[in-house]
Amino acid sequence: MDLRHMRYFLALAEERNFGRAAERLHMAQPPLTRQIRALEEELGTLLFIRTTKGVELTEAGQALLDEVPNLLSLAQRAKERTQRAGQGLTGRLDVATFGSGILDAIPRVLARFHRERPEVKIVLHNLTKAEQLDALRERRITVGFNRLVPPQDDLCVEQVMREPMMVGLPVRHPLAQKTAITIRDLDDVPLILYPNIPMRGLAEEVMAAFRQEGALLRVEQQVEDVLTCIALVASGFGLCITTASTASLQLPGVTYRPLQSRHLREVELSCLYRRADPSPVLAAFLAVVRGFAAEHGQPPLTGA
Repeated sequence: MDLRHMRYFLALAEERNFGRAAERLHMAQPPLTRQIRALEEELGTLLFIRTTKGVELTEAGQALLDEVPNLLSLAQRAKERTQRAGQGLTGRLDVATFGSGILDAIPRVLARFHRERPEVKIVLHNLTKAEQLDALRERRITVGFNRLVPPQDDLCVEQVMREPMMVGLPVRHPLAQKTAITIRDLDDVPLILYPNIPMRGLAEEVMAAFRQEGALLRVEQQVEDVLTCIALVASGFGLCITTASTASLQLPGVTYRPLQSRHLREVELSCLYRRADPSPVLAAFLAVVRGFAAEHGQPPLTGA
């Protein structure tokens, strides 16, 4: 049985007359008669008793009538859901995030996407840079966000925005009196570095800036995430160099000052995804990401 036969059957069952049913279906009566006969042959039973006034349902016809409206409704719902999924209006979006990235830009992007596509289920995964790259290649996530990601042959790395650098320090620290802090101000000052991960990250950028600007880097602690880092700053273990979005972490006893550096001015936030991924949900999400990037002064992103 196909859906066309079901629609023909329903029209005739409700109209009880071939002429009226054919008119309702916008077709001639003879083709309708042939289609109903073909359906009866397929089922191996009569569905209608022909009368002088039209037709009446047999017991088999009544049994089919009890099911057909639900079948047609389910088919229509399946069609609509399929079309919505094809347009990226439904489905699932697995997003990998990291440390300081979840503090500002990424939540705003996700909130905007959720407003536009409320039926798409967003699932967040907290993964390191290396874990994100592996998860993308293994198709465990749809998209990732991270910093300082080198070019990948099989993945797209799109810059979303650039953030200025800040110094987090205890409010009673002498450097808190300054409106901005230089790398030279941090010469031999206890610092907390993050993230302590195998791939190049912010900690390595800080080390490079100290070397290039001739300052002594004194590492008090190396930690894996920004929250631990700022908690240690609040406890007086040292200062940290971080991104502007981290300033939203307003822990008691911590303040932030802009960092002035010739070599460490800004750090980028990038969006990572598989090349040629046909997912309509991903395409819809990337449109939101690119709109956000344009609002923050980034050139149009093309997936290069």
